[in-house]
Amino acid sequence: MVTKINSKYVIDEKGKAISVLLDIKANRKILGELEELTAIRAFDNAKAACDKAIPFEQAVKEIER
Repeated sequence: MVTKINSKYVIDEKGKAISVLLDIKANRKILGELEELTAIRAFDNAKAACDKAIPFEQAVKEIER
């Protein structure tokens, strides 16, 4: 799904866009989608690594060490 975002640009004295202004709702939507994409990439990377799966309790113990 494509999200339409209305953004405003801050331009410098030469007319070059240097910043973007977003409303809070659009910013939250973008951050949510970015978080989801990050989780998907982490899942894909973990799956591609072909590491041996270990029980959750064991993983927690190893992390706490």
